[in-house]
Amino acid sequence: MLPWQKLGETTMPGGGPMTLMQRGSEFSVMSGVVTLMNSRMSNSEEQLAKMSAARLGARPAPRILIGGLGLGFTLREALKCFAADSAIVVAELVPEIVEWARGPLRPLHGDSLDDPRVSIHLGDVATAIGGGKPFDAILLDVDNGPDGLFRPANDRLYGAAGLAAARAALTPGGHLAVWSSHPDARFTKRLRQTGMQVDEITVRARNNGKGDRHTLWFATRS
Repeated sequence: MLPWQKLGETTMPGGGPMTLMQRGSEFSVMSGVVTLMNSRMSNSEEQLAKMSAARLGARPAPRILIGGLGLGFTLREALKCFAADSAIVVAELVPEIVEWARGPLRPLHGDSLDDPRVSIHLGDVATAIGGGKPFDAILLDVDNGPDGLFRPANDRLYGAAGLAAARAALTPGGHLAVWSSHPDARFTKRLRQTGMQVDEITVRARNNGKGDRHTLWFATRS
């Protein structure tokens, strides 16, 4: 078996260490011994964008916010699924993630960051949400789930105040989509308390229908 090679490392603002590793054509971002992202497990991140686009339908010139660039699976699927006249803002807190996307991770990202529909917000996604211009869809994948496991400050995105801010930033009929590595009944309850229509969906981590079961929430503003 090929050995893992370290390609880069950084520290998450307000969080722990982050290391970019490669083994052959496989890439992984680690926090200590915990895998945050892996290029072999992309289905649930892709489904986040695919299902989001299906829910918006043929809405003209949709404005999309993706919280978390990661390995780029959600963004690349969004570029396939959302309309040619869409505007996609990607909020990424860690500058090195964007640098890796243009460097050692380019085999994964390709030219997705150069697509004219895409703009990068380098900073906290909460700042982008509260920027004043509404979004038709907000897609959040900024931690392993709503509990702020790797960056405790992410809790404010998923608490009552953060969800209220996300709802206020949505256009009528727009939706908030949230990715998680696990179900969370308390978060489902908080989402429903916003008054939005909530759907909770379980999807597999791998494209072949195998791997861990991940959870997606879609909360639609009526």
